[in-house]
Amino acid sequence: MEKYITIFINGEPFNCMISMSLKDLLLYLNFNLNNVVIEYNQEIILQSSYEKLFLSMNDSLEIITIVGGG
Repeated sequence: MEKYITIFINGEPFNCMISMSLKDLLLYLNFNLNNVVIEYNQEIILQSSYEKLFLSMNDSLEIITIVGGG
């Protein structure tokens, strides 16, 4: 049986599996990893760390999507 935790994404509670990495979560939510900036517990996270960072109860994520255009 999978265990779930509650994290906060852009201020909203979200339940996810305890075994999810930040990369797993972003892909699950259909984000393009090349077009986002992630603030994790008030610290900007480099894309190279997404796979190594595993989420914990009550973590806070701010997901900022970069949109180009003119």
